[in-house]
Amino acid sequence: MTSTTASPPAMTPRRAATAALLGSALEYYDFFVYGAAAALVFNVLFFPSGDPAVALIGSFATFAVGYVARPVGAMVMGHFGDRLGRKKVMLATVVMMGAASFSMGCLPTFDRVGLLAPALLVVLRVVQGFSAGAESAGASTLTVEHSPVGRRGFFTSFVMVGYAVGCSLATIVFLPVALLPAEHLYGWGWRLPFWLSAVVVVITYYVRSHLEETPVFAEAKEERAVRKLPLSDVFKYHWRSVICVAGASLMAAMQTLFAVFRVSYGTSGA
Repeated sequence: MTSTTASPPAMTPRRAATAALLGSALEYYDFFVYGAAAALVFNVLFFPSGDPAVALIGSFATFAVGYVARPVGAMVMGHFGDRLGRKKVMLATVVMMGAASFSMGCLPTFDRVGLLAPALLVVLRVVQGFSAGAESAGASTLTVEHSPVGRRGFFTSFVMVGYAVGCSLATIVFLPVALLPAEHLYGWGWRLPFWLSAVVVVITYYVRSHLEETPVFAEAKEERAVRKLPLSDVFKYHWRSVICVAGASLMAAMQTLFAVFRVSYGTSGA
């Protein structure tokens, strides 16, 4: 009698690393384009105030909201990644980030719709943060599970390379925009970097849609070993690791906030 058990998907570490790099680059391109806009544009267009300092604080507050949403995104989408599969969640994060960023480029400003403008900006920033948190956890997991033992560190490092690529790309794209005359910068120029993210979204979605589910998850699903509440298992058995990761992430958050504030300070004429 022949066995009808399907063989698990083959490991494709190079393709997984490429998908992780592109996804991370997209997530952090969008994430840091927002930071540049918060430092240079949003305080004028979305938080007009008689006191420039108050407007800048309001703009930076929306930037910080993304960091509050990131751990929520990691937990929620990590749960569904363990339940439904890595590939489906990774496709969802790309769509979420791309839709939120493109929509930011279409937002009306305070002069047109009043308080609705900053309210919509905050909502979209929460979606960005949620998606970025899901990407950080999901891309690393997907790459590890597609990589052979002994080379997991190498292939997973492409996730971090994607962060650097995204940050650098955001700077390169926003720099000529920031040099535009004020009437063009505040009129249409600031929207371009957000719209350009659509190109990376299409490429990343294509690459990830052609990626097989990870062999580890496929095997767990075949053996009916998928846990119903994987998030509870994380906090029950790995709570020390959760605390360590949370502490390390605080350092990264401070580093980013300083970098964004430096842009604002350097262009304020102070």
